[in-house]
Amino acid sequence: MKLVITIIFPLMLVFAQDQKNDSTPNAISVYWKTLEPNEKEIFLFSYLTQVYDTHQKMINDLGYGEVTTWYYDNRAELIYGIFDQVNQDGMKEFMGWIDEYYTHEEFAGNSFDDALSFAFRFQQASGETIWEKYENLKFGKIKPKK
Repeated sequence: MKLVITIIFPLMLVFAQDQKNDSTPNAISVYWKTLEPNEKEIFLFSYLTQVYDTHQKMINDLGYGEVTTWYYDNRAELIYGIFDQVNQDGMKEFMGWIDEYYTHEEFAGNSFDDALSFAFRFQQASGETIWEKYENLKFGKIKPKK
């Protein structure tokens, strides 16, 4: 019995490690990486505008019902925050945070909304370096820039 456990357990660990390292990138992360900086700005603005327009259309057509509230809570709220907080000058930095997010292969399969959320949180966090921002976010000391 010990021999069987000794053989099977290491094999299970090897297969578990292989599964963790297998991250399949999604279409948006692959597309984002192929864009030039000015194309990224156009894509980002188009994406933000599309979410905003969809939410406004839902309000006009459906009112403030359950579906519209869900869409706001899960999609539009972040977009409104980005529009409110990120000015024209800050858009380049914001796109840099999206680039940073997608340089980590473990995030390649995540949604574009996850990348936007990451970029928004890091751009708004206090600190001069990425490490300071990470430490401030990690310990809950998010202090928006003035």
